[in-house]
Amino acid sequence: MKLVVLACLAAVAVAAPQLQDVRPIVQVLRDERQDDGNGYFNYALEADNGIYMAAAGTPGSEGQTNIEGTYRLPDGDGFAEVRFIANENGFQPQSDLLPKPHPLPDHVVELLRIAEEQRAAGIVFE
Repeated sequence: MKLVVLACLAAVAVAAPQLQDVRPIVQVLRDERQDDGNGYFNYALEADNGIYMAAAGTPGSEGQTNIEGTYRLPDGDGFAEVRFIANENGFQPQSDLLPKPHPLPDHVVELLRIAEEQRAAGIVFE
């Protein structure tokens, strides 16, 4: 019986999760929040590991809240930062992380110019 109990204890010890990937505790350095209750607000959060987020909100012209802010997160080589605006035109991020479109070929630029001239002259194709 003692051998069975010992074997069960050994099996439980082997099956227990191993604490190999212990993450450090992140401390909040700054946590500021202000909400006036009328659509205006500000907040800022900063942690000791470099994570940062700040935003300010104002009432929008179409009943929405317009928000402008920044957030920064750890990246493999440093930090990735995104600046953004969210308003009646949607979410508009700006960052070096976002892909850039290829430039249009010269012939496409010329075709767009011709199409714009035709629209201005009132020419319509059906």
